[in-house]
Amino acid sequence: MSMTVVVTEAVPPRLRGRLAIWLLEVRAGVYVGNVGRRIRETIWEHCEAGFEEGNVVIVWATNTESGFDFQTLGDNRRVPVDMDGLRLVSFIPVQKQESAF
Repeated sequence: MSMTVVVTEAVPPRLRGRLAIWLLEVRAGVYVGNVGRRIRETIWEHCEAGFEEGNVVIVWATNTESGFDFQTLGDNRRVPVDMDGLRLVSFIPVQKQESAF
């Protein structure tokens, strides 16, 4: 078992309810729990099936250089990148809209 955190944004209430079966919602859209690999994979399958227009990130403790790993779903300015085996997060800059004047 390992510490697992799931953060959701703009997901349907039914997915939030499903996550609350296994994890404790400590803030709106932030779920925390100590679950095994099989339950974590089940949670992720439910996220993949039900995130719709929202976005989700799941983070869990593991035996890596950083001590954790993560996966993401949906559109977000934060994008995971692999740098020599270390998972980092890159930010996509905000596009400025050109004025029509």
